[in-house]
Amino acid sequence: MPHKMTVTGKPVGPLCQKGSFYTFDMEESGSPSSPKGLPGGATITYTVFLNQKQLQKSGLTAQNINQQKIMVQGEPTLDVSVEDCPGEIGLICFQVSILPEKPEKKATQPVKSQAAEKPKEKPKAPTGTEDFMALKAIVVPKAFLNSYPNPEKTQQVVNYVKQTGHLDEPLTINRETNMLTDGYRRYIVAQQLELEIVPVAYEKETAPIKA
Repeated sequence: MPHKMTVTGKPVGPLCQKGSFYTFDMEESGSPSSPKGLPGGATITYTVFLNQKQLQKSGLTAQNINQQKIMVQGEPTLDVSVEDCPGEIGLICFQVSILPEKPEKKATQPVKSQAAEKPKEKPKAPTGTEDFMALKAIVVPKAFLNSYPNPEKTQQVVNYVKQTGHLDEPLTINRETNMLTDGYRRYIVAQQLELEIVPVAYEKETAPIKA
């Protein structure tokens, strides 16, 4: 039964026309790691024989053949003249195709997040601000919860925040308990506008009166 073989690589010689057929040479290196005690593999030159139909179907031309990596499947032969077969082994082509080149991997640079590139800006603060605090961390006493701030004045604060991006005054809280002591109207506005961080000022401690 005839021996079938496959050779891959780039042709090492020009495409030559020999009457009704074409030839080109290919090389294949032997294995660098032969079994112990056996001679190392050698480079073998093959002369590939193909017809015009196979050549046209593959897309190979005299201009591009040496730039293409190809795969040839065929049957070896020694029954050809040295003039037609300069290679060590002749290969009667049954099928030839161009192999796609693997794209080169480009080094990708890590994408820095916007947070890493730009430091977080502090929220805009009105005059008198001493600190910033999460709105949900502020404790509202029942006295405020039971009160109803003037809607007109509340709307004025809402309009101010929409124009400037911050409250017109900080909320006043107790430093130890985070209890709201002044600015309930602005607390309500912060809730309505979903402000997560709000400016605060700490309640002033009054010195005890000496007798």
